[in-house]
Amino acid sequence: MEKIKIAISGYGNLGKSVEAGILQNNDMELFGVFTRRDPSTIKTLTGAKAYLADEAPSFADKIDVMILCGGSATDLPKQGPFFAAHFNTVDAFDTHAKIPEYFEEMDKTAKKAGKFSVIAGGWDPGMFSIMRLYNEAILPEGGTYTFWGPGVSQGHSDAIRRIEGVADAKQYTIPIEEAVNAVRGGVNPSLSARQKHKRVCYVVAREDADKERIEREIKTMPNYFADYDTTVHFVTREELDRDHSGLPHGGIVITTGKTGINKEHGHTIEYKIALDSNPDFTANVLLAFARAAYRLNREGATGAKTVADIPPSYLSPKSPEEIRRLYI
Repeated sequence: MEKIKIAISGYGNLGKSVEAGILQNNDMELFGVFTRRDPSTIKTLTGAKAYLADEAPSFADKIDVMILCGGSATDLPKQGPFFAAHFNTVDAFDTHAKIPEYFEEMDKTAKKAGKFSVIAGGWDPGMFSIMRLYNEAILPEGGTYTFWGPGVSQGHSDAIRRIEGVADAKQYTIPIEEAVNAVRGGVNPSLSARQKHKRVCYVVAREDADKERIEREIKTMPNYFADYDTTVHFVTREELDRDHSGLPHGGIVITTGKTGINKEHGHTIEYKIALDSNPDFTANVLLAFARAAYRLNREGATGAKTVADIPPSYLSPKSPEEIRRLYI
């Protein structure tokens, strides 16, 4: 079997999870890891070789798909177009408000290079995006609600860590139970972001850092915290490592709708995930879409697409005959 040659850009939690996930996909193999750090300081889980990120273009003919594992706040807006100019790429860009402009830049770059990029390919945006689309196509008369958590948001935690004076941080997104119950009850309430979720942050501040400024910057950060009731707890490194070492997450997409001449029949569609490891699950989503990116580019497709644009069968290693027999 000809294997898809995968490379990883960025070797944090997500990059390590992609490396581990490749071992579960028999049609893939890892070429190596690209990093902005000194490659000699990188010890990979599987012994894969690390390379300097700037050297990546020289390996373009040896790599089928580059999986981008940088953060959405500052990494991907620069790294995405850089890699899309040389490789098929997949990423988990998760700043919802900026997806349209990020898509335009990636689409332009990938088309010019003759490459294919899947953007925003995690679980939200990503799998939840697909469910929202399916649900509303099936139940056009109704409402769709997404609740995230309880769990650690990697993107939001990364955004906090970028603040001057922050040594480390974990951010938990917690659904407000009253709002979830109202939706499940078919009430179709009008809910603001603040009424649906709260955010709780655990922050290790550097010595002599201005904690009041850090808390203010967190609570007023647009696209991340400004629209939510946010609590900031300053903790020691020991407390963070002891009490917040894991990366759990999850969430629910709920659509309620009415059918019938008089809208007399009520329906509820609910899609739920509960994750022991957010990065592991996200990595496996990215790997499935990496398979699709590789196949579509071999068929001549170029430019950027979101997960909503990818045919489901392209995600699976199974043949169309197997898919029809097993799933249809």
